[in-house]
Amino acid sequence: MRTIDLSPLYRSFIGSDHLASLVDAATRAEKQSAYPPYNIELIGDDKYRITMAVAGFSKDDVSIEVQENSLTIMGSKEAKKTEQKFLHKGISERNFERKFQLGDHVKVLAADMEHGLLHIDLERVIPEAKKPRKIEIGSQLIENK
Repeated sequence: MRTIDLSPLYRSFIGSDHLASLVDAATRAEKQSAYPPYNIELIGDDKYRITMAVAGFSKDDVSIEVQENSLTIMGSKEAKKTEQKFLHKGISERNFERKFQLGDHVKVLAADMEHGLLHIDLERVIPEAKKPRKIEIGSQLIENK
């Protein structure tokens, strides 16, 4: 596995610690298991959908939490105490935790579960103050007092 030395960034750029933490979070995310499988879909200009295969889990077994720019999805089931005998067991019902690093101004709009798929809708909502605006030549700056 390759590692990236970001120490030159710390010496050269002020505020690069945020960039370094994003890169570190991305490399940690790569080390996660592939369970459960998921898709990230672009459904509009600033709209996204995460679809996660959670076969065997109910709405009560899955929790979704957003904290700052991190989306965490956890699935937890109590172990069944039945004497089932499987000839083949391909549907995994093990507990999981999957984290996604969200970009700035990305908000979680809704979550829904249908046919063993968990759908989470997200949207990037850029505040008016951050949107580009046209400045007319010869205009004066008006300050809020």
